[in-house]
Amino acid sequence: MSRGPDRTAAAQPLAGVRVVELAHVMAGPVCGRMLADMGADVVKVEPPGPGDPTRAFAPPRMAGLAAAFVMMNRNKRGMVIDLKSEPGRAVARRMLTRCDVVIENFRAGVMEELGLGYESLRAENAGLVYCQITGYGRTGPMAGARGFDLIAQGMTGLMSVTGEGEGRPPVKCGPPLTDITAGILGAMGVVSALYAREKTGVGQRVDTSLYEAGIVQTFWQSAVGLATGESPRPLGSAHPLAAPYEALPTSDGWITIGGWNQVNWVRLVRAMDLEELTDDPRFETNADRMANLNELRKTLAARLRTATTEAWLRRLEAANVPAGPVSNILEMLRHPQTVAREMVVEVEQGGTTAETLGMPVKFSQAPAGIERGAPEQGEHTREVLREYGFADAEIAELLRSGAAGRFNA
Repeated sequence: MSRGPDRTAAAQPLAGVRVVELAHVMAGPVCGRMLADMGADVVKVEPPGPGDPTRAFAPPRMAGLAAAFVMMNRNKRGMVIDLKSEPGRAVARRMLTRCDVVIENFRAGVMEELGLGYESLRAENAGLVYCQITGYGRTGPMAGARGFDLIAQGMTGLMSVTGEGEGRPPVKCGPPLTDITAGILGAMGVVSALYAREKTGVGQRVDTSLYEAGIVQTFWQSAVGLATGESPRPLGSAHPLAAPYEALPTSDGWITIGGWNQVNWVRLVRAMDLEELTDDPRFETNADRMANLNELRKTLAARLRTATTEAWLRRLEAANVPAGPVSNILEMLRHPQTVAREMVVEVEQGGTTAETLGMPVKFSQAPAGIERGAPEQGEHTREVLREYGFADAEIAELLRSGAAGRFNA
């Protein structure tokens, strides 16, 4: 198993960038994880008590911590601050006015109530990049509403186009799509704001949401809706604009086929010994195939059921037709391409090692990767407080009062 790329040979892309992550569960931590993997020093701040709720998302566990927490929070340092206490807020304020980036995904208005809102902080830290990830964004009639991935998938139309067809129950995308996308959008916004700061010296607020993250995922379906005035319907694994482009059954499983453009369509039917379909007026062009999608699906499936997935994959690969198996998660994690791309790596975790997903973006000159596991709750509280100028006596008092400290998960 890979230990990830060597990050000592060159400066990492975000080396020297200090990030304070006041975020929990997923969208904010995804953003922090992306920045940490690119070399930023991300300090994850948790409240006393149970800490980040994902610490309780167990079983399963890895090295004593909830596997979900390990996945979301590797490469970060961890500290505990009680933002409900005045000394805790004072600690946070010192950190936020001396860092480069703040990430928070509280309900809109919470940071302002704590005296840690963007307008207040930028008066002392003009270069601050302040990333807010909320359920619905900072403006609009739902700005103050709480957001969850399931709700966002429903409201943004994703569930209306996911599933096997009309008349069937609505289906969400298995992974928390809007949480993950919002975190990635937040990281993109942060990096863009840091780049702008290099030219202007001034930071800015980065504002995105689960709602917008869901809308972003509807590019094709929104194009259809805006062009036709009709809402697309669920098509199973099929594409709303191109065919054949879906999962179809074989004799022992399923196979995905991307044969929609004319070159691949001809290659596909030849490889399947169905060359007569090239002269069938129902399937002559992509528009024809979309108009007769059910007939096309039945014709191809009848032929595919005569052989195994592996046999068809060999034949289609030889014909240069895009195709693949429908893998389960463990099959994906152990696939040679996953291994080759270092998308599963080992990380030091709690005195042992744990497997985690690797960095999906590779840099030729500034290697990114995973250097540390997820922190124990408050593991680096003393260390970080010293870095922000707190004297040992001040640290001792903060720990004694519970305004800061280390807590068991």
